[in-house]
Amino acid sequence: LVFPTLPVYHERIMTFNPAAPTTVVNPDQAGSGLHVVLGNEACDLDSMVCALTYAYFLSKALVIPLLNIRQSELLLRSDCVYLLRQVCLSPDLLLFRDQLDLPALHRDGRLRLTLVDHNVLPSSDRDLEAAVVEVIDHHLLERDSSPYCPVTVETVGSCATLVTERIMQKAPEILDQQVAQLLYAAVVLDCVNMAPSAGKVTPKDLRLAEALEARFPALPERDALFHELQDAKFDVSGLNTQQMLLKDMKAVSGSLNVAISALYVTLEDFLQRARLEAELSGFCLKFGFDLLLLMTISFSESREPIRELAAFSHSAACRRQVSHYLEQARNPALNLCPIRSPHPHITAYQQGNSLVSRKKLLPLVKDFLRELDGRLGDGRLGDGGLGDDARVPPTPMNSLVEGCPLDGGLPHLSALDLEEKFSKMADRRGN
Repeated sequence: LVFPTLPVYHERIMTFNPAAPTTVVNPDQAGSGLHVVLGNEACDLDSMVCALTYAYFLSKALVIPLLNIRQSELLLRSDCVYLLRQVCLSPDLLLFRDQLDLPALHRDGRLRLTLVDHNVLPSSDRDLEAAVVEVIDHHLLERDSSPYCPVTVETVGSCATLVTERIMQKAPEILDQQVAQLLYAAVVLDCVNMAPSAGKVTPKDLRLAEALEARFPALPERDALFHELQDAKFDVSGLNTQQMLLKDMKAVSGSLNVAISALYVTLEDFLQRARLEAELSGFCLKFGFDLLLLMTISFSESREPIRELAAFSHSAACRRQVSHYLEQARNPALNLCPIRSPHPHITAYQQGNSLVSRKKLLPLVKDFLRELDGRLGDGRLGDGGLGDDARVPPTPMNSLVEGCPLDGGLPHLSALDLEEKFSKMADRRGN
C-alpha cells in the first residue's frame, strides 16, 4: 500500500520551486497558502506518525505533514525507518524541516500550522507562533488559551491515541490497514506494550488500541510488534557519540542552554566509550550547550525498564546546581542514588523511580532554569551560584555566517572596561 495523499503532497510541493525542488523559496507559488502539520523536534515515532496521519485526516485542503528534523537525521530514528518500511511507505515521499521554508511562508501570510505531540514552539520557532491554528498533544500544557487556536491536550501515553480518537470520531472512512498500523504502532511503543508497570498507558490508550485491533484483525500481533519496534529503536550499533546524543534529544534554554538526551544503552557502557569527555565537550561547543543531561534506558531480563541519569558540564557549580535540584525533586521524585563516575566532569546516578521518563524530566529541568533565572536576575548567586565558569565557551562562529557577532565589527571596549577586567584578574590571583 502507498499512503494515498503523500505522493500528491510531494508532487505539489515540487511545483513550488522547480529550480530547487526540495526547498520552498517563493511562497507566492503556494497559492492561497499552506497548512503544515508539525511534530516536535525529537521527531520520535509518535511525533512522526501523528504528523503523517493527522495531515491525512485534514487533507481535503492542501495539508503537509512535515517531519521536524533534517532529512539526513532520519537514519538516527531507526524505529521510524523500520515502521515506514513495514507499512511500505517510502521516506522519499516525506518532507523534512530543511526542505520547507516555513518562515518565508509565514512572512507572506501563507502559513497555517498545526502542532502535534507538542504544544509550544521552541524559541527558534517563536516567530511562527501567530500561524498556529490547532494543537493536539499529550505533554504538560504550557500554552496560553486562545479563541483562535483549539487546543486538545490530554495526559495519555501516546499522542497517536488522541489522533486515532479524532479520526474515528470525525472521519472513520479514511482508516485503512496502513493508516491503522501507523497509529497502532505508535500507541503500542509509547505505552510500553500497554504494561501498567511502565506507568505510561491510560484507559484511553488501551481502549483505542483495542478498537484498532477489532477493526483491523490483520494488524501485527501486539507483543511481536512492540519488541520489533523496541529493538529497532534501541539499535545504536554504528552510531558515534554525537549521533547517539542527537538520536532522541530535547533542548531547553534559560540562563543555561541544556540538552536532554535519551540513550539506549546502559550508563556503564556509555561511560566507557573512548574519549567520551572530549566528545561531549565537542558536542557542547558545536551546538552551544552549557549542560548535558543523559538519561539511559535499558531493560532487565524480565523486560522491566532501568533508567540511569548523568549530568555533564565543565562547570562544577553548574553540575552541582542541577544535581542538587534533581535530587530534591518531589513532583515527581526521581529517587536518585549517586554512583561512581570515571570522568571528573560527569555526575552519575541510578534512578530509583524508573517511571520518570525523559518526558517527565523535561518539566523539572524547565523549573530548574526558571528558578536559576530568578536568582541570577536578583543577583543572588550565593555559595552555590554558578559563577564565571558556568557557561562553556559559545559555539565558534565563522564571520561569513549570517548573524555572526563580527558582522557589526569587533565589540567596543572602553578603558573603564579594561581596568575593571584587570582588577578582577588581580583579585583572583591574590585569592
